Amino acid sequence: MRHIAIVGSGPAGYYTAEAALKLWGDEVRVDVYDSLPVPFGLIRSGVAPDHQSIKAVSRRYETTALTGNVRFLGNVTIGSDVTIPELEMLYDAVILATGAPHDRKLGLPGEELHNVFGSASFVGWYNGHPGFAGLDPHLAHHTAVVIGNGNVALDVARILAKSQDEFAGSDIVAHALDALKEARIERIVILGRRGPHQIAMTPKELGELGHLSRACPIVEAADLPDESEDAALDPGQRKSVAHLRAFAARSPEECSEKAIRVEFDFFASPLAITGAERVEAVQVERTQLLDGRAVGTGETYEIPAGLVIACIGYQTSPIPDVPFDDKAGRFANDEGRIRPGLYCVGWSRRGPTGTIGTNRPDGFSIIEKVAEDIGAGAARRGGEGFDEIATERGLKVVRYRDWKKIEEAEIANAREGSPREKFVLVQEMIAAAQG
Repeated sequence: MRHIAIVGSGPAGYYTAEAALKLWGDEVRVDVYDSLPVPFGLIRSGVAPDHQSIKAVSRRYETTALTGNVRFLGNVTIGSDVTIPELEMLYDAVILATGAPHDRKLGLPGEELHNVFGSASFVGWYNGHPGFAGLDPHLAHHTAVVIGNGNVALDVARILAKSQDEFAGSDIVAHALDALKEARIERIVILGRRGPHQIAMTPKELGELGHLSRACPIVEAADLPDESEDAALDPGQRKSVAHLRAFAARSPEECSEKAIRVEFDFFASPLAITGAERVEAVQVERTQLLDGRAVGTGETYEIPAGLVIACIGYQTSPIPDVPFDDKAGRFANDEGRIRPGLYCVGWSRRGPTGTIGTNRPDGFSIIEKVAEDIGAGAARRGGEGFDEIATERGLKVVRYRDWKKIEEAEIANAREGSPREKFVLVQEMIAAAQG
């Protein structure tokens, strides 16, 4: 019998568990650990609350989670409740699937000012992640600056721009919905260091921005390359740029009736965030492309703003006793191998790249490597040994059946039209699990 521990219950974790089941069937036991009492990681706390069709992928993970030889062990923090060396003694393989839950720093003067956030914390706030539920952003200023040219920047801009009615059917948490209802934002500026051809925004997300009831996306026609150059783009990128061209073609009259302007500011690199205690403005330098790189021109200007959200990427959280690559922001590894018996998968292996689906082949690939390394297993104690540790240390481990009680309570607490009202405090989750 093989015993596998997977640390992290998001897409990478459950795709890896699925791969282990497909390869070994009844000859494997898989324990999936998570520091939160609730599973699914990025699907629950990272995917935009108005993208319920994407969140539906969790049903696939539930199929794996309900298999008799897979266990969910929530509310267990690896590194403090139980250490990596302890897991390595218990399991034939320990696979880290912890994702990249922390923001990359801007590295700019003023980023420590009040009301400057990274996207992980801001997205976690409106998605109800317990670590960010108390964020309390101030939304009364008329201008917000969103730094980044990827889908997360679009998600943040869209959430800030939506009307209350447009959140129908979403699972945005009540504290965020209430705050957005009182928001006074009239202008959202999306800053990108490079140009329209270099965006990492997909057509679906850009298209959504063009259909909001009270917001008008604005692109300066002068920022767009000659249309003939679009032919060199891949089909998806070409569709994205087509949306930008459509935004640029809108007449002033089309936007005059909208309460919020969403302005794409291309060729713009933030230099500093200024203010006394709270952010008051963003200093920006105009850029130009040289060999595909954004190079400053020396021309600078200021955007008055009361809210700044940096959507420039994420990094993995270090874990004691695990080698970490500080420069890359992920675990130090060789194609997923960290050391004998210890592996990583997903964003914690390769960094925050790819889509949710990219984690599936990654999970299957790492299980192939595990199979090469461990053979038929080494008669480790696996989950039985962990259960003894949990009892000795008084850990309040949340099992999958307990999570289903939490889920039932969230569904029962949902406002009209919403699929659930998430608990945002761990103690509330634990209480519901025990109910």
